[in-house]
Amino acid sequence: MFRLSKAAEYAIRGVLHLSLKAEGETCGIDEIAKAQDVPPAYLAKLFQSLAKKGFVKSFRGVEGGFILEKKPKDISLLDIIEAMEGHIYLNDCLIRDGYCPRDETCPVHDVWHEAQRRFVDYLKGCTFEDMAKASKIKVRRIKEKLSA
Repeated sequence: MFRLSKAAEYAIRGVLHLSLKAEGETCGIDEIAKAQDVPPAYLAKLFQSLAKKGFVKSFRGVEGGFILEKKPKDISLLDIIEAMEGHIYLNDCLIRDGYCPRDETCPVHDVWHEAQRRFVDYLKGCTFEDMAKASKIKVRRIKEKLSA
């Protein structure tokens, strides 16, 4: 079963939180961790990794915190998953040609290949800008229900 690690899940939540902020607005790790229900020390470690890979930038000091290094429209869900997990493979036979001795004869290989292509393309098309917009709509709907 394909399953994201906690690291990838938490990194996605953290990047989404930063995507909801105004461009250039720093956000402290404690604020992000609390809002996203993620352990702060673990999130800080994940953000260090994301900073090395060019997705977030950190600032020290009283006004310190994190910002996105790229615009949310330029970061896909696939980008963050692969930053944390490496390349996605739905089955071992897709790791590389010849990895599975049945590559050329197995009809299921073709199914896995197409499923992976579609899955990766879909994740590539899911930008943090789009997810931030969807998040704002969902929050607004919840507030409307509560006030009704």
